[in-house]
Amino acid sequence: MSVHAFLSKTLSMAALGLAALLPLSTQAQSTYETLAQPQPTDTPGKVEVLEFFAYSCPHCATIEPMVAEWKKDLPDTVVVRQVPVAFNASMEDLQRLYYALEALGRLDLHPKVFDAIHDERKRIFTETAIADWIETQGVKPDDYRAAARSFGVTSKVARAKELEQAYDVQGTPTLAIGGKYVTSPSMTGSYQGTITQAQKLVDQVLSAQ
Repeated sequence: MSVHAFLSKTLSMAALGLAALLPLSTQAQSTYETLAQPQPTDTPGKVEVLEFFAYSCPHCATIEPMVAEWKKDLPDTVVVRQVPVAFNASMEDLQRLYYALEALGRLDLHPKVFDAIHDERKRIFTETAIADWIETQGVKPDDYRAAARSFGVTSKVARAKELEQAYDVQGTPTLAIGGKYVTSPSMTGSYQGTITQAQKLVDQVLSAQ
């Protein structure tokens, strides 16, 4: 499988990378969108922020540590959930990787996956390659495969696909707030602008409660 085939949708976001560097005056006027149909959240009683991402997306690799820092200052009434997306079947192994790490209690490896792909240029795009890599991180390959193929992970992958469609996610990274709003670097013009806009939307949802 070629790198181009694997990253077909996500790396088509190269245009987004260029847009993210442009001044806001050249972007669309709105820095966020309001969903025509608000979505129910999976965390009742809290403001839910969904971070749609793909490990293969270089923009996600850049914004991920920024989101991690931002959420440290959010109140207990706000929860941030990562949602790995797969725009085609060839991306599903990396999608399963996130949920397998969660099932194994090894989400400490989440940022290391970005590092491995984007800094170390490791081609961990398939289950076999992922299992080989994760063994170097102290996880037994068989344990990883069992988790990645488990019913629980399969169910979460299905839910991620439902969310991707419900929020009409066209590219990554995308942040959805309170089941009502969506923002991204392609709308705001920068990574930090996206975090700032997300905070404004969180405040807006909280004030309306």
